[in-house]
Amino acid sequence: MTSTFKKIFFEHPAEIGEGYFEHQKNAFKISLKLLALSLIVSIHAIFPCLFSNTGSKQIKQLNINLNKRK
Repeated sequence: MTSTFKKIFFEHPAEIGEGYFEHQKNAFKISLKLLALSLIVSIHAIFPCLFSNTGSKQIKQLNINLNKRK
């Protein structure tokens, strides 16, 4: 493998102790969580009485989980 290929696909996952496919799976899971949170916060924007703490709590938890991966 060329060094550019390794850098593009393997360097970052290795930095956080993951393989390429493990990193791919985790990134997709985070992406889906963010998509769901976006919907929740959008609903909250229209109806402030709904999901009043859900978005901020989930974002804080996601940040904690991401920081553990480093």
